[in-house]
Amino acid sequence: MNRQETAAFLRSRRARVQPADVGLQAGTRRRTPGLRREEVARLAGMSVDYYIRLEQGRGPRPSRQILAALARALRLSDDERSHLYNLAGERLGPPPGPPQEVPAGILHLLERLDDIPAYVLDAKYDVLAWNDMAAALIVDFSKIAPGERNLVRAFFLHPDACLIEDDDEYGKFAQQSVADLRTAAGRYPRDPGIASLVDELKGGSELFRRLWDRHQVEVRRGSRKRMRHPVVGELEVFCDVLVVPDRDQKVVLYSATPGTPAHEALKLLRVIGTQDLTSG
Repeated sequence: MNRQETAAFLRSRRARVQPADVGLQAGTRRRTPGLRREEVARLAGMSVDYYIRLEQGRGPRPSRQILAALARALRLSDDERSHLYNLAGERLGPPPGPPQEVPAGILHLLERLDDIPAYVLDAKYDVLAWNDMAAALIVDFSKIAPGERNLVRAFFLHPDACLIEDDDEYGKFAQQSVADLRTAAGRYPRDPGIASLVDELKGGSELFRRLWDRHQVEVRRGSRKRMRHPVVGELEVFCDVLVVPDRDQKVVLYSATPGTPAHEALKLLRVIGTQDLTSG
């Protein structure tokens, strides 16, 4: 059990829940946001002293019943509930780190998707495999050293990362990716690669550090994305994420509605490939 992370996560989730969310009167003498500790304890059916010790990182390891009661009291999402269980040590023999081997069927799928950019990520956002369209749209990953093919590192350590606002498209991606990475850190507590990546980003990105301290957990799913390519110009595409559950990997696909400028741009990109047509 990671007592300090469990304590911090419980405090952050308690601050998020408003009394009205759980049918309580707010009153007029509330000095902190969210629920009081005694309110969470009452909702979860446990003693106030026991809950306080959990939030202070000095309580005994909670049982599955206690964790389930806390998840209900704090209105945790499915992703947040799984994260709480992982932090409390209630998991069945997790692998030491995210699997790196991409199933043969997924590799075959990438080859067949010759008109849709697609790539495979592991739990810490390392790019494990990609097709030609992904290389043409994003970057030719074959020219990047394997240890440097990490999308989260490239995003947060980019010089323009400090200009990102919470409510813009890049800000939403930043929040989702940090929440996703924190989920992975809880799932693979012994993986040195994830721990090293988190330390590097906390030291090199104020944006990452601020988002990490929110203790959000969420598995990234689909979205819409605006992109700018040096040859075909701006594209607005669908970014869909397919999960490979037994490998804890994600297949990310970019597509566009037929007949739209983005769809025509992808068709052109299929012909151009990774040729550099911007020189001269």
